[in-house]
Amino acid sequence: MDLRKLKTLIDLVADSGIAELEITEGEGKVRIVKFSQSVQPVAYVPEAAPVAAAPAQAAAAPAAPAAPAGHAVKAPMVGTFYRAPNPGASPFVEVGQAVKEGEPLCIIEAMKLLNEIEADKSGVIKEILVENGEPVEYGQPLFVIG
Repeated sequence: MDLRKLKTLIDLVADSGIAELEITEGEGKVRIVKFSQSVQPVAYVPEAAPVAAAPAQAAAAPAAPAAPAGHAVKAPMVGTFYRAPNPGASPFVEVGQAVKEGEPLCIIEAMKLLNEIEADKSGVIKEILVENGEPVEYGQPLFVIG
């Protein structure tokens, strides 16, 4: 499923009275849940992957450290985060680099499609919150722009 189709489905759920939408296309499956106080966001999980229950100790884990000050650029989809356009190339951006709105920051590979993620605000890259090759979830902060 391409990025435009996914964004259209997200907008459909956001603008409608429905709380959840699940689409199966070929081998892929996408589930979109409208976030509210009573509903937790759901990540894309392939059907073949077993889902393990989280241990009780995980619920009692200490809170994560506070996010750094600045504008967080968040992942618009679930996928694999890449800092460069290909393995041998230099990263799109580095900490301390000035960026303009619309400039590419990274690539997220989702369902074998490479999606270039652009800066949604001009500023300076304060922090890169994800390591190259790591999986990311929808809404996960990737960069902090100050």
